[in-house]
Amino acid sequence: MKRIILLLAVCVISTGHELFLKTGSHFLKSHSSAELYLFNGTFDTSENIITRDRIIAAQIIGPGFKFLPAQEDYYDKDKATYLRFKTGDAGTYVAGVSTLPRVIELSANDFKDYLQHEGLTDVIAEREQKGLSGNPAKERYSKHVKALLQVTGKRTSHFNTRLGYPIEFIPKANPYDLSVGDALTLTLLMDGKAVTNQVVHYSYRPASGTPTERSGRTNSKGEITLLLDHPGQWYAATIHMAESDEENVDYVSNWATLTFEVR
Repeated sequence: MKRIILLLAVCVISTGHELFLKTGSHFLKSHSSAELYLFNGTFDTSENIITRDRIIAAQIIGPGFKFLPAQEDYYDKDKATYLRFKTGDAGTYVAGVSTLPRVIELSANDFKDYLQHEGLTDVIAEREQKGLSGNPAKERYSKHVKALLQVTGKRTSHFNTRLGYPIEFIPKANPYDLSVGDALTLTLLMDGKAVTNQVVHYSYRPASGTPTERSGRTNSKGEITLLLDHPGQWYAATIHMAESDEENVDYVSNWATLTFEVR
């Protein structure tokens, strides 16, 4: 019994972790060594590493540049996973990592707590409407994260590159062409199609302090607009969850985050 309780607690914690692809500064120099790191937890704190057997479709794309990491390009430190690479020519780069899906099972109460914590109120309401609130749930989840990097001064169109992940944010403008006070519109795609009425959380991190996370919903075009009212590193995050047609799986969720920096 003790082991079952422990495993369940680990599942709740692991599922509640958002995954972010970050770096110390999103402004890099051309033809220079650099590092990205995966934070699995919150934007500020990583609670555990991402093992290599879960990482798929990792890539960094820029002008005349495509880097597909090998095993030796990664290392782990302080509960985070780091990726070493060397930049190429000046331009705007997009980097991404996707994870293989995992299946977890949660009790009815733990699943509801998890849904409430992540703001998935639509799923809670749907379960209540269908009389499923008292049922445990099996969920198959995977995470798909992107970061936009600006290498030296030249801006290029790679900011809106689609990496082919099940779910991903696509900026409609290059954030490195924008300044504090401007607005950035993101389109959320699921299997290449716009996701409407989807809750998106977003915020920024200044040099000090922890601002409140904001949220909104995508419109009929799958778009959400962020007012870039502070300098610092920004992120957008969402969890798309739907009932599953698979045997022995109740829900399928795909998590997406996008990070970039504003000066």
